[in-house]
Amino acid sequence: MTWTHPITAQWPAQHPERLQLYSLPTPNGVKASIALEELGLPYEWHLVSFEKNDQFSPAFLSLNPNNKIPAILDPNGPGGKPLALWESGAILVYLAEKTGQLLAQDPAQRYETLQWLMWQMGGVGPMFGQLGFFHKFAGKDFEDKRPRDRYVAESRRLLGVLDKHLAGRTWMVGDAYSIADIAIFPWVRNLVGFYGAGELVGWGSYPEIERVLATFVARPAVERGLQIPARG
Repeated sequence: MTWTHPITAQWPAQHPERLQLYSLPTPNGVKASIALEELGLPYEWHLVSFEKNDQFSPAFLSLNPNNKIPAILDPNGPGGKPLALWESGAILVYLAEKTGQLLAQDPAQRYETLQWLMWQMGGVGPMFGQLGFFHKFAGKDFEDKRPRDRYVAESRRLLGVLDKHLAGRTWMVGDAYSIADIAIFPWVRNLVGFYGAGELVGWGSYPEIERVLATFVARPAVERGLQIPARG
């Protein structure tokens, strides 16, 4: 099935029968690409360049009026009808339900997975992101360090919650690798890697997180997904 959408005027699809991913390799962006690689779904990726303000272009806003990545077009959505979707958490749930993978069918385990997914979206992402702003980007030049310290303290608290939870567990929900792991660990990796905030948050105090993060990044699908979309 082919499907014409306004976004294809700026990002033409070479394989319109495949799921189309519009993204950038940020912690939120790679959630979608890692999930797609893990699930083995055929897809085509398109780089949305923040340097060029692609996210504010009329073509991208026609898909996501919230001007954030990632976003997808699935020509074979529910009921065989095309689906446009944005928000990384919603995309993860959709892809898991589409394939019957990475989200348990057992109701209790399913809701536990969704609980940790929401925890990342409501806590880890916003708090780590603000810490990155005040430590690495323009906020680092602010003389008043109280905003930075506020996000350092909350990031430490979240890491403590995560480290305690992972004790005795292989993944976020026991032995079952899931969309919760795909949501959380790119952000942890970014905090101590790209943001360089390991010393600020006392990275050596979280051995369980270090253990699971190492296992996560060693997965072949994760290795691939972290590089998608490739920067020009």
